[in-house]
Amino acid sequence: MQFMSETTGFKSGFVAIVGRPNAGKSTLVNALVESKVSIVTPVPQTTRNRILGILHRPEAQVIFMDTPGVHKPLSRLNEQMMNFVRQALADRDLAVLIIDASEKYGKGDEFVINLLNEYSPRTILALNKVDRVHKPDLLPLMERYSKLYGFEEIIPISALHNDGLDVLLKAIIQRLPEGPQYFPTDEYTDQPERFLAAEIIREKVICHTKHEMPYVTAVLIDAFEEGTAITRLHATIVVEKDSQKPIVIGAGAARLKEIGTEARLELEKLFPPKVYLELYVKVQPHWRDNNAVIAELDYRGEGGSEE
Repeated sequence: MQFMSETTGFKSGFVAIVGRPNAGKSTLVNALVESKVSIVTPVPQTTRNRILGILHRPEAQVIFMDTPGVHKPLSRLNEQMMNFVRQALADRDLAVLIIDASEKYGKGDEFVINLLNEYSPRTILALNKVDRVHKPDLLPLMERYSKLYGFEEIIPISALHNDGLDVLLKAIIQRLPEGPQYFPTDEYTDQPERFLAAEIIREKVICHTKHEMPYVTAVLIDAFEEGTAITRLHATIVVEKDSQKPIVIGAGAARLKEIGTEARLELEKLFPPKVYLELYVKVQPHWRDNNAVIAELDYRGEGGSEE
């Protein structure tokens, strides 16, 4: 990575955003960066990679590392997802633990705290979704978490409603070291266009099938031709069982057409003026334990090999 010139007093650093599935990590990163760098769906474990969202300020450059939800891995895919979390905690200058304040403390939260203790990062606790919490319940919650880990600060926020994010961002920048500008000011993520396209398609698949098969789909880009007049994309939606293929396709291919239309409209914001999108559905049994497929989903090429 080629660094930009360093300015005296300029702050920069990598901030690992960690937490349980569905705590609001991707919503927070998108809100802070003010661009959609991570897809957001109603189901847990949507984020599968370590995704960078880059915030540019005159006085600072903050590189947020959106990570998969912390969970106990049950497949090769889940193992890779947890490897991304651990790598982010190892590489960070600062961590932000995001907790769903509307949910009761449980084993999953304990698992996250134990993970923090493994790496002992300087950590800010963001209590998210406080719009769903009665104000008298917030102080006891903050006191409870203050006893579990040496948090630098505990900040109530609502990432969805952009509440408290200015306070959180100020606290983050204050704790970053002086450093160089790692990325040009016109970049807001490090993700290649093929990966962004696959994620947008996967988001639409999940939103249309979330009650029937929320975790078992992947999207692979087979062909990507970007032109000045039109960008052509051919993508394969991978499922695990024969019975899942008609769920994605729908009666008369209606659902697949809806997925394709919604994805194309969003893709045209990234690749104007026009996108041609062709979607296929393929059955790949046990793909979540298939190293070749897992490696293809890892756009950094970091998760395809066995430890």
